Amino acid sequence: MKLRRTLLASAATAGLMAVGIASASAHVTVKPDSTDAGAYSVLTFAASHGCEGSPTTSFTINIPDSIIDAKPTVYPGWDVEKIEEKLKKPLTTADGSTVTKHIGKVIYTAQTPLEDGYRMAFEVQVQNPDKAGETLAFPTLQTCETGKTDWSQLPAEGQDPHALEAPAPSYTLTAASGDGHHQAAGTATEHAVPEGSVQTAATSGNVASPVPGFLGLGAGVLGLVAGGIALSRTRKTAGK
Repeated sequence: MKLRRTLLASAATAGLMAVGIASASAHVTVKPDSTDAGAYSVLTFAASHGCEGSPTTSFTINIPDSIIDAKPTVYPGWDVEKIEEKLKKPLTTADGSTVTKHIGKVIYTAQTPLEDGYRMAFEVQVQNPDKAGETLAFPTLQTCETGKTDWSQLPAEGQDPHALEAPAPSYTLTAASGDGHHQAAGTATEHAVPEGSVQTAATSGNVASPVPGFLGLGAGVLGLVAGGIALSRTRKTAGK
């Protein structure tokens, strides 16, 4: 009976983990390859869902005012556009120049709507502001054939962003490491392809099903169950 309770508890814990993973993966996320203040960083924006099942037609990524430029990667099946906007407050660069405008938006528009359940991942190269501790938020508007989702909510101090219904993709800058601090990253353009190339969501190399992650979790649960059964048999053998 004790063993059964243990197995049930393990299965319940794994189930809660699966729910948590599913909830987190439902958000539009951003993953920088460097969080160093002042460093060039390639940001990967990702999502794997539509708007309540409706295919996605575009993503509009808002760039923080503290970032001057943004260089988006070109992908088959997607048109990309950079929108220049006037800064609310001029910025001063390291060489003393004053900047009054910046790339305020990057818009990816699907040539063929991206079906719900297919993953998109877009890379945008930026230079991080030179201010460790600053949190950069990238409110993203996901537009679908039916409806839209505005991923722009910001957490209160101490609040978990995943607790929000539609959190803005964000990350926090860390102290500069001094390793290639001001050198531009080259990975943002490594996957660039000529404009005009068309692929559908089912064949494009930049979409993938998130199923393998959940298969791995399922294998972990089965491993816990198998281990519990083996332990039970060992105890029975020892007691004879």
